[in-house]
Amino acid sequence: MSNKLMQAKRLHGSRRRKTFGSSYLPDAVGFFKRLQRVLPNRSFAWLAIVPLAVLIVGAWGLAASAQEEAAALTPEDVQAVLDNIWILVASILVIFMNAGFGMLETGFCRQKNAVNILSKNLLVFALATLAFWAVGFSLMFGAAGGGFLGFGGWFLSSTDPATYGLDGGTLTISVFFLFQAAFAGTAATIVSGAVAERIKFIDFVIFSIVLTAIVYPISGHWVWGGGMLSEIGFLGGAGFSDFAGSTVVHSAGGWAALMGAAILGPRIGKYQDGQPSALPGHNMSIATLGCLILWIGWFGFNPGSQLAADSAVPYIAVTTNLAAAAGGVAATVTSWTLSGKPDLSMIINGILAGLVAITAGCAGASFLGAVVIGLIGGVLVVFSVYFFDSIQIDDPVGAVSVHLVNGIWGTLAVGLFDMENGLFYGAGPTQLLAQIMGILTVGLWVVVCSTIVWSILKATLSLRVTPEEELMGLDIGEHGMEAYSGFIKESSSMPSSTSAGVGS
Repeated sequence: MSNKLMQAKRLHGSRRRKTFGSSYLPDAVGFFKRLQRVLPNRSFAWLAIVPLAVLIVGAWGLAASAQEEAAALTPEDVQAVLDNIWILVASILVIFMNAGFGMLETGFCRQKNAVNILSKNLLVFALATLAFWAVGFSLMFGAAGGGFLGFGGWFLSSTDPATYGLDGGTLTISVFFLFQAAFAGTAATIVSGAVAERIKFIDFVIFSIVLTAIVYPISGHWVWGGGMLSEIGFLGGAGFSDFAGSTVVHSAGGWAALMGAAILGPRIGKYQDGQPSALPGHNMSIATLGCLILWIGWFGFNPGSQLAADSAVPYIAVTTNLAAAAGGVAATVTSWTLSGKPDLSMIINGILAGLVAITAGCAGASFLGAVVIGLIGGVLVVFSVYFFDSIQIDDPVGAVSVHLVNGIWGTLAVGLFDMENGLFYGAGPTQLLAQIMGILTVGLWVVVCSTIVWSILKATLSLRVTPEEELMGLDIGEHGMEAYSGFIKESSSMPSSTSAGVGS
């Protein structure tokens, strides 16, 4: 082969490598240069617009498709979507309240029991969810039952909304269950604070399961039974009104807490020579943060009970906030007057008292009425704490005073301050009488059931830890661990101060 032929082949191979090699950018540039020579002048500029044109056409098609789908939705469909999204958000807010309860209770109690309290508050929602899913939801909302007991759709097995009384509304079964399960968990968490620092972990677990699976759902059915149609329950049908649960949730949990605290007896060192001694909480910063979390969570608790995304939701949020603020101010002034100092623990419980008190009537009270309800609640909680101490009911966090006393007050307040049916608005005593009947009925049911369960647990599992475990702390005795490992422990289990505090 001649030298000229070999040089020609090498040149040809070099050009092939430049054209079809691994570098795509020179290939693309060369392609467009050749295309520009072939096409008329300025054709290359038009060619560059082709991808943009394809993108515009595609986007136009997608927009047209979306517009057709939106046109196919009726206003009722849009409202149903909004309702379910709002109740989902409200459910998350109520579930988040478990963090508030845990921090509040832990801060108000001593550091040697912190792990035990945190464990109870974390586990109780898990227990409540499963117990309510298996049994409680059907007992509370099963439409196959009557006015006294719900029935049907166990284990959330039915896909028919009518099974749970939801055929008259927009909510799906799933979101309605989640919202109600959060309420059931709240009722059980109330009990935790009143029996803190001396109850066995297993006894509390068993009681929580019974409360959320049977006791709470049955009394709840009497008021809210039938899902969207609360008049199916015999109390609801008789005119009893409890919009978001001052009695159904808070008083029920409060009655159970009161009986538990009474049967357990006071903590060691709480009462000396017949006089109460303070057992100060170890972290008021955490307790204060817990209060604020609960305050925020209540905007899911009360407005969410509207069970719809409508104009009533912001109104309910405002009445809720006004009552909480008024309760905190009233408790501050009251405790300051009685003890000479503005007690932080009373400020916290005053805010919670206002929230509990407005829960029953948040949708029907005026703004001024909400403030008055909260003010009275804030005063009541301070005197209630002192009263229960005087009869030696040891409640470390003031749960009975906040939830039971103000749950009763808030339920009565509906009969007084409701703008349609309240006595103060010229409607007569009918609503007030219905409220009294509901309070007594639910209270009797929960007291009897709780007393039976607590007594059985005391007779079989002894209910209370040993004195040695109580003095050492339940973190070590019940869990074998410390919340603040490596930090200096308190030098004595006995109080170092005699100032009044929550539950003291």
